[in-house]
Amino acid sequence: MAGRNARLGLVLFTVYAVFYAAFVLVNAFAADWMDAKPLAGLNAAVLSGFGLIVLALVLALFYGVTASSAPSDMQNGEGR
Repeated sequence: MAGRNARLGLVLFTVYAVFYAAFVLVNAFAADWMDAKPLAGLNAAVLSGFGLIVLALVLALFYGVTASSAPSDMQNGEGR
């Protein structure tokens, strides 16, 4: 179980790291793209920053739902 959870965590971390790296690279090398105001007068930097926060929460919820914390006999208190 721990190996499966670790692999899942690494995959989700990699997904987030790719999005974060793209955010950082765009801000570093194409900052003028972040000046665009695509929605409700908010610039792309604010929207993509909030998008990263929402993505982190969604990935955390996904991990919490899919990762197993312990084998079923441990959850019943019989594994000691």
